[in-house]
Amino acid sequence: MHSYDVIVVGLGCAGVTAATTLVKAGKKVLALEAMDRVGGRIRTVPFGDGVVEVGAEWIHGTVNSRIYSTAIENNITVVPQDITFNVFKSDGTPADSELLNDLVEFAFEKVGKPPKEFTGGLGEFITSRLMEYVKVKYPNLMNDQDFLTEFLELMNLYINNHESSNDWNDVSAQSRYTELEGHQHMSWHRHGYKTFFELMLNTYNNGPGLPNLDIKLNAEVTQIIWPEDGADVRVVCADGSTHTSRQVIVTVSLGVLKERYKTLFNPGLPREKIEAIENTSIGVMDKIIFQFDRPWWPKQGTFFGFFWKAEDKKQVPKEDYWITRIFAASNPMGSRNALTMWTSGDVGKMLETLPEDIVKRKCMDLLRKFMGKTCEIPEPIGMIRSTWFSNPFTRGSYSFDNRLTIQNPNARTLLAEPLRDTLGVPRVLFAGEATDLIHFSAAHGAVDSGYREAMRLISNSKL
Repeated sequence: MHSYDVIVVGLGCAGVTAATTLVKAGKKVLALEAMDRVGGRIRTVPFGDGVVEVGAEWIHGTVNSRIYSTAIENNITVVPQDITFNVFKSDGTPADSELLNDLVEFAFEKVGKPPKEFTGGLGEFITSRLMEYVKVKYPNLMNDQDFLTEFLELMNLYINNHESSNDWNDVSAQSRYTELEGHQHMSWHRHGYKTFFELMLNTYNNGPGLPNLDIKLNAEVTQIIWPEDGADVRVVCADGSTHTSRQVIVTVSLGVLKERYKTLFNPGLPREKIEAIENTSIGVMDKIIFQFDRPWWPKQGTFFGFFWKAEDKKQVPKEDYWITRIFAASNPMGSRNALTMWTSGDVGKMLETLPEDIVKRKCMDLLRKFMGKTCEIPEPIGMIRSTWFSNPFTRGSYSFDNRLTIQNPNARTLLAEPLRDTLGVPRVLFAGEATDLIHFSAAHGAVDSGYREAMRLISNSKL
């Protein structure tokens, strides 16, 4: 039995930020991580001639971003990545990329800007505004129903990858997500996103770590016992070990909370928090990353979009439907000879379960169908798949505002609300991207939430 000031459960962005903030304030902290690594839903892997990001890829925004500031203050160069599409059609010919990028850009500009009275899905709102835009700027396209249908389908997939949703109408048009100012796709390139954790934990360049911070990996927490009478909180792990502290900060994903909240907390959670957990959505955004012996794709652009022709899509066998839900491939900035393919939602979940050889073969068929006429495409020499849904310690990629958001405007506030003892002292606190009101789904939102809960304890005189 060890006693700490605070135990932090989970060592992703929120957990690492909470733990390091507390340690720097003089607290003795134990961090328990169920996986065999630090990082949570950020996972940098050596691959190809560099590194790839199996989880979060970019720093989204540079103004008031603790992540960006951490890089800059430590002289780590991060670089903007251009995600303009170079689009190919399913007959292997180049599409009108200029037109498609203009429509995509217009659609994304409309995200988060519906009138207050609009209660529908994000897809409905974007579609209505897009049709008005096309009517004025590209009137001839109004007669090309096949093009419009396929473009809206492509946009649906793009939004789903952005939101981790299954369909863009599952997302509320009234989502509260707010972008930070600055470039939205800053890449850690060859440093890898892992560098953020190394800087925070003082292990970068073989740094010695932080005194007063004990880290245990492969330490799955199975129960948090928090006596309401003010006694120490006990945290029980799957291996039977028990640790005690005055307070606990829980930073597990919303997906894990959904699956385990009934057994994880003793006493159980209050009804309002349970409803917030059940009413808030977490989805899946997955990647399939290939390594090649050389880069074979066109130099212009790092994102290659797939635009289906209606007759080609009809020829796809039913069991291969999922290949039509991979909307793009991209060359990550951390590895010159790697290519990432993007998918999401129910297809992403299903792809995590398919045999690797089938996924590999069908993805290569897809690449050759769209890009084989303009590029000589070799067989890949390596492959990595993300498994954010099937991973029992994540159960999803990130949260989004669903259609229930309007009826449950306080859900994220309730997710973040601590469990307090009879004296009103916070004993079990909650952090993680899903608890941030306007920066949920983003790594910087998770970081801010960890800092928020650490400061709640630091400023609480009863700690």
